[in-house]
Amino acid sequence: MQADQPYSRRIKFDGFLVLTALVWGSGFVAQRIAAASMGSYTFNAGRFLLGAVIVFTVAGFRWQVQKDQLRWMGLAGLVLFCGSTLQQLGMKTTTAGNAGFLTSLYVVIIPFLLLVFARQKIQAVIWVAIGLAALGALLLSTGGQYQPAPGDWLVLAGALFWAAHVIIVGTRGRQSEPLMFTVGQFAVAAVINLIFALLFDYGKTAPQPEAWLALLYSAVVPVGIGFTLQVIGQRHAPPIDAALIFSLEAVFAALIGYLILNERMLPIQLLGCGLILLAIIITQINSYKQIATNKIGIERQDLFSE
Repeated sequence: MQADQPYSRRIKFDGFLVLTALVWGSGFVAQRIAAASMGSYTFNAGRFLLGAVIVFTVAGFRWQVQKDQLRWMGLAGLVLFCGSTLQQLGMKTTTAGNAGFLTSLYVVIIPFLLLVFARQKIQAVIWVAIGLAALGALLLSTGGQYQPAPGDWLVLAGALFWAAHVIIVGTRGRQSEPLMFTVGQFAVAAVINLIFALLFDYGKTAPQPEAWLALLYSAVVPVGIGFTLQVIGQRHAPPIDAALIFSLEAVFAALIGYLILNERMLPIQLLGCGLILLAIIITQINSYKQIATNKIGIERQDLFSE
């Protein structure tokens, strides 16, 4: 029974990551609704502030954080601000398909960051899985017909910060209590967004009622629930494995669009879903083999030393 414990724990926390992808996938519609009439900084300030309040309430209004973790919460919040702002700004002048595909490229960016900054060797099988996931995201999000748009560069730049965020959460978030780390990064992101909102959004056209509803939904589900599940789930999953599971976000977004918005799914998009699922299966099989041979433990060493 003891020998099965690493497997059962890994399966449980991988389940949290799948749920994270699901709730994130449901948030793209809300972001596009809000982008039509609400400033990007106002939207992000509101959803991260409400998200912080919600999670802090769930935590019983307690604040128990070690001082050495404050800087990592601050860095995570800053990176979260950059990624979400660039993505939201880019979505104003690009298509939902382009945004979904380009955002998913953080799956490709993460191993390069780990290779360059952490000197972490990436196995050939992982590169294959990453390539399959990227191709799958392209087929799913754009139907295989990518057409450049002005906002693409902003969304792609945002993907770089999303990659950094996954690495920070995967290496430093596990050293903190999950709810505390979540509240901390939300608070930092909310404050920065609020400052920018007062500078750039104040006095512009008043947001429509549906934008406020979208903000509320985003605060509760993709932010409050999604990012909390991310911090919990990444406590026992390598960043690359987690990122590949997060690529299911595009699959769930497409399925939600099909079920709720009556959007069509072409055969080539279904092929994209299949490639993403295949990439995840490949990495999970590889990880569980490594656990079995004790090459990695369920409690991994940090990628970055003090």
